[in-house]
Amino acid sequence: MEIINLCDQHSLVSQYMSELRHKDIQQDRMRFRTNVKRLGQIVAYEMSKTLTYEAIETPTPLGMATTHKLASPVVLATILRAGLPFHEGFLNYFDNAENAFVSAFRKYRPGSDEFDIHVEYMACPSIEGKTLVIADPMLATGSSLETAFHALLTRGTPSHVHVACVIATDQAIDFIKTILPADRTTVWTCDTDHQLNSHSYIVPGLGDAGDLLYGQKIDWDKTRDSAIMSK
Repeated sequence: MEIINLCDQHSLVSQYMSELRHKDIQQDRMRFRTNVKRLGQIVAYEMSKTLTYEAIETPTPLGMATTHKLASPVVLATILRAGLPFHEGFLNYFDNAENAFVSAFRKYRPGSDEFDIHVEYMACPSIEGKTLVIADPMLATGSSLETAFHALLTRGTPSHVHVACVIATDQAIDFIKTILPADRTTVWTCDTDHQLNSHSYIVPGLGDAGDLLYGQKIDWDKTRDSAIMSK
């Protein structure tokens, strides 16, 4: 399994990561979304260099030209909701790709930092023999990715899997090495961090990506419990 960290060589990825992490710059929600989208575009371009192409003859106004196109169809999959702008960055480059969406989220056990991953929704075309790109911005434990990957496999077996994230932890990378096919998987990350806190959030990370992108979510379990207690 190949692991590619784009921050190993300085580029605009380093600049955008600096802005995404900065607690003051994060307050500009549009800028945060834009930077996540930009990173998706950069990763998509770098990824495109590793894909397989085939030669085709293309008519021009003055004759025929030998050009190249992707040899394998691409399916872009993302985990809702934080993956959406990252996914959009990929879609701007792989504009003919099919798309898949998985709603996978953490459901914490009462009074505990332990959680289970629940999938409530999935929309996915066949991925049989295709190149599967899974855009998951924050790869903290790898649990959400594992659940989403197994859900996607109900639609077929891809020829190659590319996992793309903004920040990955050492723990998550070690974990997905045990669940994804090593000979057919490439992990792309814009940076890596080395710690998780007791709540399984990445440290130093950048905070809750979904909240920073779209605003604070409602915890329906807590809302329901409060309503019951108030009766």
